[in-house]
Amino acid sequence: MRLLVIEDERKLAGFIRKGLQEEGYAVDVASDGVAGLSMALDGVHDLILLDLQLPRKDGLTVLRELRAKKVSTPVLLLTVRSTIEDKVEGLDSGADDYLTKPFAFEELVARVRALLRRRGEAREPILRIGDLFLDPARRTVHRGGVRIDLTAREFALLDYFMRNPGRVLTRTMISEHVWDYNFDPMTNVVDVYVNYLRKKLDLEDKPRLIHTVRGAGYVLKVE
Repeated sequence: MRLLVIEDERKLAGFIRKGLQEEGYAVDVASDGVAGLSMALDGVHDLILLDLQLPRKDGLTVLRELRAKKVSTPVLLLTVRSTIEDKVEGLDSGADDYLTKPFAFEELVARVRALLRRRGEAREPILRIGDLFLDPARRTVHRGGVRIDLTAREFALLDYFMRNPGRVLTRTMISEHVWDYNFDPMTNVVDVYVNYLRKKLDLEDKPRLIHTVRGAGYVLKVE
């Protein structure tokens, strides 16, 4: 899952980003409303965490412009405003949830999970490649009836592969989707995680699903 944090308080944005990355999410950060709106319109994020008091373009304006452009990505508002009127205005403008600062990180993560789960239950069917099944809503994986336990990052990687069956995914494509814009392409972390996945997916007497395409990247397919 890839999240976008639009927050101008650098220390808070860094805290949120680090914490969510440790939970296995890819996280991009924008520090003002104009940059945030531009990134949100890319349509690559599964959830947006949006501060209301932003420079250049305030959060409510960003939210209204997103909804006017038919961007349906769930939005969690982050703000110091705590009156009922403020909450109603935010929700009426198209927000999906509201969290008042200061907040406990555990509550932030719980709300993120709830919004992503709600979105998955409403829109995402179970993904299937051969005898491999991935349930985005319940975050479970089975192969041949056997449950496979994955870390959050491994799950995100497999989810990306299964949404692109038969398509060669380059290391850059994988890193930008599963990690974030600031990922260092010179590291071998993509190859390391692909190997982690292979070890868990390649059960005894089961054919390999993730194949290496020399000089290009990887592809998920049944042969």
